[in-house]
Amino acid sequence: MLGLGDSITAGFGASRGLSYFDRLVQNPPDEFTELDGICLSRVLPNLRSLNLALSGTDSLQHLSKQLPRIPQQPADVFGLVVFTTGGNDIIHAYGRAAPREGAMYGATLAQARPWIEAFESRLATMLDRVEACFPGGCAIFLANIYDPTDNVGDSASAGLPAWPDGLAILRAYNAVLARAAEQRPNVYGVDLHQTFMGHGIHCTKFWRATYQANDPHYWYYDNLEDPNDRGYDAIRRLFLNEIAAARDRIGN
Repeated sequence: MLGLGDSITAGFGASRGLSYFDRLVQNPPDEFTELDGICLSRVLPNLRSLNLALSGTDSLQHLSKQLPRIPQQPADVFGLVVFTTGGNDIIHAYGRAAPREGAMYGATLAQARPWIEAFESRLATMLDRVEACFPGGCAIFLANIYDPTDNVGDSASAGLPAWPDGLAILRAYNAVLARAAEQRPNVYGVDLHQTFMGHGIHCTKFWRATYQANDPHYWYYDNLEDPNDRGYDAIRRLFLNEIAAARDRIGN
């Protein structure tokens, strides 16, 4: 099992042992009763894990710095790859500098178009290179990007500069990630965006369409861009469900 990408897969903001990657591999001692014993190492006794994800990294760095660190695997190894990429491309540098590729906060959609197209090309290259490291085959679980504003787009409410085109750029990035999953039989989309909807800065506003009456709680860490322990638990459950659903396509 290989972890790639940014702080979400690195587990920034999670308590020790409670990142989604850690919990996928092994249940923590204080696991929820309903999930006790439900982890990948329980059903895959020969599972080995390596997490190369690094907090603060963008997709350009994933391609140039992270992917070269993937060890080439022998032909009798199958890879389960979990990958979160693109989120930092959008939110950095929080409006403190002029927008640029890899740090486009504050950009207009027109300004971001070439960067979005470059992301799509870069993502294809990254997926090709991951696949090349697993001649015995791999399944890549590729997450999309959540929205801490609960589809309102009012980043100013969280103390950041206003960004009129922020949601449009987020949608464009998520469309790129969705196309990658649609076009490759061994790539599976993981929908963080929908799963986290209603658990952002407007989670307690019961009059909004995104309100989650069964769990109206905040799933983000203090920095707004990463999950808290509750959010990481939700991601773990989502990945487990996607891996289970993909089992028949992968082969037992």
